[in-house]
Amino acid sequence: MTDLSDLPPARPWRSSALWPAAALLASLALWGYAVTHTDVSDLGDFGLVGALHPAFWAGLALLTAGFWLTLRGPYRHPAWAPAYVVGLLVMERATQAVVYPTPLYAWAWKHDAVIDHLLTAGRLQSADVVGDMAVYDQWPGFFAAQAALVKLLGVDSAAQFMAWWPLVSGLMLLLPLLLMYRTFTEDRRLVWLAVWIFSVANWVGQDYFSPQSVAFALHLGILAIVLRRYAKGASGTSGTSGTSSSAGGPRQAVWTVLLTLLVVAVVISHQLTPGMLVVSLAVLFFARHYRDKVPLITTAVIFLAWCLTAALPFLSATMPDMLRSLGDIGGNVATGYGATPTGTGAVTTSWVARLLSGSVLLLAAVGALRQPVLRHRALPLLLLALAPLPMFAASSYGSEMIFRVLMFMLPGAAFFAAAALLPQARTLTAVEAQGARTEPRRFVWLPLLALLAGTLAFVPSYSGKDRISYFPPAEVDLVRQVIDKAPDGSLVVAADRNYPLAFADYWRVDHYWFLDDAREHVDRIVREPAATLARDMASVEAPGRAYVLFTRGQFADSEMNGLLDKGQLDRIERSVAASPLFERVAGNSAGSAYALRSGTETPEPTEAGR
Repeated sequence: MTDLSDLPPARPWRSSALWPAAALLASLALWGYAVTHTDVSDLGDFGLVGALHPAFWAGLALLTAGFWLTLRGPYRHPAWAPAYVVGLLVMERATQAVVYPTPLYAWAWKHDAVIDHLLTAGRLQSADVVGDMAVYDQWPGFFAAQAALVKLLGVDSAAQFMAWWPLVSGLMLLLPLLLMYRTFTEDRRLVWLAVWIFSVANWVGQDYFSPQSVAFALHLGILAIVLRRYAKGASGTSGTSGTSSSAGGPRQAVWTVLLTLLVVAVVISHQLTPGMLVVSLAVLFFARHYRDKVPLITTAVIFLAWCLTAALPFLSATMPDMLRSLGDIGGNVATGYGATPTGTGAVTTSWVARLLSGSVLLLAAVGALRQPVLRHRALPLLLLALAPLPMFAASSYGSEMIFRVLMFMLPGAAFFAAAALLPQARTLTAVEAQGARTEPRRFVWLPLLALLAGTLAFVPSYSGKDRISYFPPAEVDLVRQVIDKAPDGSLVVAADRNYPLAFADYWRVDHYWFLDDAREHVDRIVREPAATLARDMASVEAPGRAYVLFTRGQFADSEMNGLLDKGQLDRIERSVAASPLFERVAGNSAGSAYALRSGTETPEPTEAGR
């Protein structure tokens, strides 16, 4: 299949380049103006959506329209589609890095703490030394690589560059996506539209500074190699079909070595992705879309070997829970206490995200049904879109399995969703090119409106909960004060872990989040806050001290996820502040910290507090 860009242009490219360049530059100019005039000091329940300057939305709409008209116009140059996609990634993934003075996501700060531990200890450590955090030492690939990067760049910590990781992650995904899509079509319209749809539908937030972001890119890279070098009928095998003509020769050996290295990188970096990779390769193999057993056997053997050696301590401890969740699809998909969006903003953005994902999956079904030739040729992509579904029966993955399954389905789904928005695949001649220019207007504007709606919907889906994810500099300073003054063996207590540096110095300072406890104990804390917390903290031995920390990030997470409301949280903080059992040791506009007074006797629980 070809597209209009393969035909000789009817007029010089230089003159036809003026309007795509103008639209792209104007979009980026509007974005630049918007991010420099956006105030994030007082985020509401809609997160960044409510704070963005209107110029941002105008720029994003102009960028989308320019991209679509560039794809559909008869005088386009092949460089404009990738330029617009990179512009989209900048507007999508770099906005938060520009407008927020500190990195987002408590989990990113946690990963920074793991890297700091590797740099401090200089080696991996067991659960006897670092407790539950030893799980990260059992999958150290990402953290070891980032520790090396910190040393190479000469910075103090990964916190100095991790805010830009979503943009890096988005750019990393471009190459494997392009390789996968170009395996099945030469139509550049379809390829780049699929990349665009993938980018705007990938809202689940796994592109932050995390092992999953790198493992997912490697996962797609492995699948691209398998589809291009091993699959039947792949166009990436230099015009051959089935296994390449060099199968079994030196060139194929090189691809096998590369494949093995990528698999090792995935297996040592992340728990879930290797399982998804094995399932995907198995689906392709048993559907007879590649004949060579090497990719599947290599991946399964390396994954199993790691599980039975380095990862065995963690798997042994969690195996009972994993077996209980096996086959419990309803339980694995459901969200429970602590994972239920609450409030107008959280509920609205959650529904926008669901509608965005549902629309892409629906478009994918339409595209697969509407284009039978493409469906037959690109059947491996359709199978890869369906392959993650059995993982619902495997585990809840901390109530996140539904999001991970959606992310792994997205590359294949985006391809067929793009096919639904384009005319049926065909080989175009110069005569047909003239006909394409007079195509009914509805085939131009209706897909554009759908693409525009999806692109704009990405913003609330991705950034609508930034009130939870963003920690202002004052909050970072407050937590750092507590960690810096805490002696070895201290305990930091908080409502939950949604604050920066929540795992800082975890090898010498312990942490306890009372909202992780059973609801009965949480209710007891709400009834008698100071006395109950004092009893929970009384076991800390000198010279360690016990601190209780209240920050805006905890309050936002608790309120918006249906844990405790603001009134309950305020009651707990007021009780601690007024109690003679505690003394205030730090505070600013983002929160306060209290220490349990040394030598005080904690009261017995009353009938109301039992």
